[in-house]
Formats: sequence, C-alpha cells, structure tokens
Amino acid sequence: MQYEYLFGIHAVKTALKRDARRVHKVLLLQGRRDQKIQDLETLAKTEHIRVQWVSKIELEKLAENQVHQGAIALCEPMRAQSESDLVQLLDGLQTDPFLLVLDGVTDPHNLGACLRTADAAGVHAVIAPKDKSAPLNTTVAKVACGAAEVVPYVQVTNLSRCLKMLQERGIWITGTAGEAEQEHTEANLKGPMALVMGAEGQGMRRLTREFCDQLIKIPMAGEVSSLNVSVATGVCLFEMLRQRKT
Repeated sequence: MQYEYLFGIHAVKTALKRDARRVHKVLLLQGRRDQKIQDLETLAKTEHIRVQWVSKIELEKLAENQVHQGAIALCEPMRAQSESDLVQLLDGLQTDPFLLVLDGVTDPHNLGACLRTADAAGVHAVIAPKDKSAPLNTTVAKVACGAAEVVPYVQVTNLSRCLKMLQERGIWITGTAGEAEQEHTEANLKGPMALVMGAEGQGMRRLTREFCDQLIKIPMAGEVSSLNVSVATGVCLFEMLRQRKT
C-alpha cells in the first residue's frame, strides 16, 4: 500500500485521536523527549500503532521542505464519504443541519482552508461533486490543520440531485453570487441551511444556481471585486453561525 505522510505535531495528534485506523506508523525525532512528543508516543501506543525514533536527517528527507516539528505519521490515503453516508449523518442529527457545498473548488489549499473554517463554524459536513473538485490529500490535510479528519467531506456523483434531496428534507439552499440583491447580513440564514460556494472566477455552475432558494453577496468596498473562496466561506459561515445563535 502507498502511504501518505502527515507532518507536524497537531496534524499527527489529530489523526491519532480522530482517525487512528488510518495511521500505519508514527516517526518521532530521535532524542526529543518534551511533553508534546511524549503525548504523541502515548497516543500511538494506546492505539497499538508502531512508533519509530528517527534522525533529523531522515525526517527532513521525508518532509521535503515541509515543517514536520519532529513528528510524521504514515497514513492510509483519506477517502471522501458518499451520499449514503451523508443521508445517515443527516438522519442522526439532533439539531438543524448546517452544511457547506463547494461547487468547482479544485485547489487543495482552498479545500483545506474551507474544511478548517467549516470545522471552526460547526458545519456538519462539506459536500462537493466528484468531478471538478479537489480530492482529499496530504496538502488538504496540512492546510486543514486537523479538520480534514474531523469534518465529513462528501463527494457526490450528481450535485443537483443531492441539492434536491436536501431541499426535500427541508434544508434551505443559499448560494453566493456577486450580482445577488441582498447582502449576507440582510438574508435570513437561520434554520436548516446549506451554503453553496462557487469556484473563484466563474462562481456556481448554472444548474447549481437553479437549485438555490436564495442568493447572497458580500459587499466589497475596495478595488478587488471578490474574495478568495476560503475567506468568503468564512465570512458567510460565521454570519450563519451568528444568526443560528440568536
């Protein structure tokens, strides 16, 4: 099996705590015995995962200029969840669903940042189409800082069909578009909600847009016409979170 590498104390710790089944082996810096490293060793041994102490040269060779902080985990590749997993998740929720839909976000850095923001805002799942979307990989995991192991990432074959299924469950679909009439702070974003973010530049695809129950925009006061998708996602999700708490 071809393993992926997770670099850094936080990423390795999150994998051990949240998804230990993926972890094949943990490599720790030889001679380093501070509390953070000892905690990783204890976590790994608790999960019956092999710990190997290696030299700094060996770690840096594996890291290839990535910041490893003295800890690397060899893991099975992450896999996205399916639509049936999403249905099971929704059936088990005890609160109003809070979802993020990414339509055409292909940059792993942006996906990782969106997952991190989604986790911070309390999103229950991130949904994306299988085509024209970033896969889960080590870049996503590193940028997400542990959120990739925590927030369900669901890839669906037909996004429009998935949105229709969400609507049939009473989930309101809110899309983002620069030409929308209402700003994100003016819209009603309470209750069961799915926020749809389109790709930078082209935005949402036409079919995706047609399934939206409402459109919102973020007001722009400067010369730049739009925000990075992960930044815009954060702005909208935290407005939704604010309204959900009121």
